[in-house]
Amino acid sequence: MDFLVTVLGILFSFTLIQSLLSLAAGGSKNRKLPPGPAPFPIIGNLNKLGDLPHQSLAELAKTHGPIMSLKLGQITTVVISSSVTAKEVLQKQDLAFSNRAIPDAVHASNHHQHSVIWLPVASRWIYLRKIMNSNIFSGNRLDANQHLRRTKVEELISYCRRSSQRGDAVDIGRAAFRTSLNLLSNTIFSKDMTEPLQDTAKEFKDLVWNIMVEVGKPNLVDFFPLLRKIDPQGIRRRLTGYFEKVLKVFGV
Repeated sequence: MDFLVTVLGILFSFTLIQSLLSLAAGGSKNRKLPPGPAPFPIIGNLNKLGDLPHQSLAELAKTHGPIMSLKLGQITTVVISSSVTAKEVLQKQDLAFSNRAIPDAVHASNHHQHSVIWLPVASRWIYLRKIMNSNIFSGNRLDANQHLRRTKVEELISYCRRSSQRGDAVDIGRAAFRTSLNLLSNTIFSKDMTEPLQDTAKEFKDLVWNIMVEVGKPNLVDFFPLLRKIDPQGIRRRLTGYFEKVLKVFGV
């Protein structure tokens, strides 16, 4: 409770200082933003998102138009709800909008500096993308791996059948995840990374699963960057530990 009060106190103080500085500047530096709902102090429009953000944004677009701005904590966000405008942004002007905001969690172990997903569109990104296109996603490569995909699906069906015969419950999500992971590892390393009955493989599978869970969690730091050093939810700290364990598996 004391920690939560401290975090809220920091947010309130920062917001107050930021508001005073904006008033002192006389609004001369205000950016022209699309219309949007009036933000609350500190939280902005986070309260408008609800449990189903995609539906909430669609409803807000009916009021504020196909291009609207939201204040999510400290982050100003422009939301596109028009298919015509989305095509302009994602297809015709894709290079200008290709660089994305990097979640704080991905900074764990400097992962954002090595992943083709998060690298900015520059020489390193182009080089890695060429390698992936030629060695993993090319038509010839995909055709050559067709038998591998069939084998992995057959193994998944066989595993579900054996579990059914024994009366064991099957976690479909984890079973499908293991199949996808083995398919990817066979494509790159020519070996399975996970087996249901092997402890080391299970540990690796759990590591990758935990990484996906942590990255997918809503993170306060993404909305309030001033909390980055505090890492109040411990997401980056846990991910750093998971990444280090994954590197040990590969002997890095």
